[in-house]
Amino acid sequence: MLRFLFRQRLRKQQTAGETPQEPVARLTESVKHNVSMIKELLGSPNDLIIREFRIGPHKHLCSLISIDGLINADLLDEEVLRVLLTGRWLETHAAPAEGSALLELLHKEILSVNSIDRVDSLDQTMLSILSGLAALLVDGTSDALLICSQRWQERPVEEPQTEALIRGPRDGFTENLRTNTALVRRRLRDPHLRYLSYRIGRRSRKEVIFAYIDGIAHPDLIAEAKRRLETIDMDEAEGSGYIEQWMMDSFLTPFPLIHSTERPDKTASALLQGKVALLVDGSPFTLIMPVTIGTMFQSPEDYYHHWLISSLMRLLRTVSAFLATFLPALYIALVEYHQGMIPSKLAFSIAGSREGVPFPAVVEAMLMEVTLEVLREAGIRLPKPIGQTIGIVGGLVIGEAAVAAGIVSPIMVIVVAITAICSFSLPSYSFAISLRMLRFLIMLAASMFGLYGIVLVYIMINIHIVNLKSFGIPFTAPFAPFFWNDWKDLILRAPVTVLEKRPQLMQTLDKVRMNKKGGSKGQE
Repeated sequence: MLRFLFRQRLRKQQTAGETPQEPVARLTESVKHNVSMIKELLGSPNDLIIREFRIGPHKHLCSLISIDGLINADLLDEEVLRVLLTGRWLETHAAPAEGSALLELLHKEILSVNSIDRVDSLDQTMLSILSGLAALLVDGTSDALLICSQRWQERPVEEPQTEALIRGPRDGFTENLRTNTALVRRRLRDPHLRYLSYRIGRRSRKEVIFAYIDGIAHPDLIAEAKRRLETIDMDEAEGSGYIEQWMMDSFLTPFPLIHSTERPDKTASALLQGKVALLVDGSPFTLIMPVTIGTMFQSPEDYYHHWLISSLMRLLRTVSAFLATFLPALYIALVEYHQGMIPSKLAFSIAGSREGVPFPAVVEAMLMEVTLEVLREAGIRLPKPIGQTIGIVGGLVIGEAAVAAGIVSPIMVIVVAITAICSFSLPSYSFAISLRMLRFLIMLAASMFGLYGIVLVYIMINIHIVNLKSFGIPFTAPFAPFFWNDWKDLILRAPVTVLEKRPQLMQTLDKVRMNKKGGSKGQE
């Protein structure tokens, strides 16, 4: 059944670009007819602003169309309406009698707005109006001027909530696409940085920026990412999560095959490594692809500290990932099946703490783990000041009450607490959720087969991840396939002066990222 669904999805993606295209609707030379078509297609909404007026000695009928709340009204009043209605431009320019010539004069010489485009498509005109631009129509021509006048309420640049650092930049992406592209350009003043614009969603028409560095990213990776992006066919792409789920290589895995981040510095670093990125309008999360399992243990903070400190932190994250995944299952296996492997004093201590507990170790662990997950979810959904209090107080109160009531043992509370703390230490939130899901599967295997069950599930997980690929890159690289040069920045981080080449697994066109013998080339 799963294979059938997978084949159906692939077939839809392959045939998405073969659907016949509808004829493009064009504007007419009549302003009144164009305005009536736009009003009919939009349903005459109450936020649609239509300002009709006449200019010049020939009294050409003009119409300025925009959406209230999406435009900069002061800009349109000062730079468009005031300029055209006062007629001062007639002192230096002769007003042509033809509408097309008048529109060309307004476009090239009269209007002083920073960005103006000339189009003849009705669909593009409507899309621009709904995107916050103003459309200027002139009677006698089938073209329209699209005036950049966007302005709406937006969140200021703040520190990312999910990727906070001790040392490093404090700016994060916002919901404004142009702000996000500017944050990346602040860090990459490379003329080869490419931004390609796409429109996703038949109805939402959300803008997506496909970013890469020409001359570094491999052409096959760029082509594959473009192909998958162009196959997206849905009514609405509300956020980057929709696009991520559509473009990922396999939907039958709990592991993230596309990385999401709120940090511009992390995005810029990924682009310099030869990866590509997607910036989605309305979403503060940027998608980075491809991704490997080693990326899940790396944080931007690793490059702002000394290499010894960064290496120690990565080792701690690696150990924490194994503890967060296997510690409860290991406790169940040792208590239920392999008591002889526990040191005698520790075994007596565990037996004494579990005296009077009415449940086996697996039920005890499941109760505590499920309670912890519910508390964690409740802490996220509640208001921020209350959520932190509920998470801490709720965990302490419930744990203490459960021990006092004899439902769970104190050692079980300690195991669950260590597991929770270890899961919080991982930089990637989506990867931490994947390990939380696998934790329950491993606990069930340990309750049935003991250590043999843990080893069996561990082998199954390894078989699964070695078959995963992210845009053609093996998910387990550079472990398997083995790339020795990439181990300098994997579990341990070598000194910066040693990281002379870009990741070998990315097969970048420009493989060298620093030249210690070349000296400084940026002096002015």
